[in-house]
Amino acid sequence: MSAEVESTFPQARPAGCPMDLAPQYGRWQEEQGLVRVRPPVGDPVWLVTRHEDVRRVLADVRFSSDMTAAGYPKLFVPPLILPGAFIALDPPEHTRLRAMLTGEFTTRRMQALRPKVQAIVDGALEELLAGPAPADLVTAFARPVAAVVICELLGVPAADQRLFLGWTETLHRRDVPPAAHQEANEALFGYMDALVARKSAEPTDDLIGRLVVERVRTGELKHGELVAFALLLLAGGLDTSANVIGLSTLSLLLDRPQWTALAAEPALLDGAVEEMLRFHTITQWGIGRAATTDLEVGGTTVRAGEGVILLLPAANRDPSVFAEPDRFDVRREARGHLTLGHGVHHCIGQGLARLELQVAMGTLVRRLPELALAVPQADVGFQDDMFVYGVHGLPVTW
Repeated sequence: MSAEVESTFPQARPAGCPMDLAPQYGRWQEEQGLVRVRPPVGDPVWLVTRHEDVRRVLADVRFSSDMTAAGYPKLFVPPLILPGAFIALDPPEHTRLRAMLTGEFTTRRMQALRPKVQAIVDGALEELLAGPAPADLVTAFARPVAAVVICELLGVPAADQRLFLGWTETLHRRDVPPAAHQEANEALFGYMDALVARKSAEPTDDLIGRLVVERVRTGELKHGELVAFALLLLAGGLDTSANVIGLSTLSLLLDRPQWTALAAEPALLDGAVEEMLRFHTITQWGIGRAATTDLEVGGTTVRAGEGVILLLPAANRDPSVFAEPDRFDVRREARGHLTLGHGVHHCIGQGLARLELQVAMGTLVRRLPELALAVPQADVGFQDDMFVYGVHGLPVTW
């Protein structure tokens, strides 16, 4: 398609089919490759929908992740860029900062966390079962699990975790005024700033405390950069995990044999988690990049200073990679998905994300075999107008 022809982005999901993508994405993927689109904010950009093309751009550092770079897509909201927010930086600064965190997310460290994550999941489930039925699985289970895991990782004291969860819940809700969102944002930032300061004075054995000793005191990392690290991990690990848990539970409840299969065959769980990540690609509007030089992608020349949106949900539904891609199947080999990124910017917390899903979903299907929706499917509200896709709530009974 020529650069002069622009299409609207994002395209609406089909009515009554909230798990499906806009049909237009599939048509563009099959017929045209890159498409020139105009997002609600900013200038026209290229939309990349094919798995091969998205993967290629993610691996090419000549596509900048710097949100201030010329042409970088304005994905609906003005970006908040904090010093140390390495996801919005390019090498070598990205490499320097990210390297300071990689030791916190090794496979060995993640496996050592498994008993703690299991205890958090068990505790949340006990609270759910002790309360009234029906209950909202999102607010009573998925979000508390994700929030407490992040709190434990960062070293947020147990006494503060309810307060912490309250702020994040306010940020998630649409039925509160903008001033309340701003107040919660400022409270979270202020809390994290103060927490880093306390741990700088008296380090503790947690991620923030270890980075204080190993990086801040050596002069490699500044106070503000460590605050940004903590807020990045919060943003990357709370809404994401909670929404995948909610969507995955809904998909399984709507296809009971798959719920039963996971309960009966625990060996399916690891592969099923990859399918949950693939099928419910929650970054529904994709991620941005900006070309720093003229580059060819999928037969289209992207000029220096032009932006691209990598539509991960479409890439994960590419029929050239995944057979019957619009079907959720816990027995599928889904490990080629791009939900957690690729290249130098692949999700640093991907091991933690997988661990949380394995424990949370495995525990749900094992301990609540009779879990069921408490409302008709049509009454479940979806986050169509939010960057992270999910369900606003999931009323369930057991």
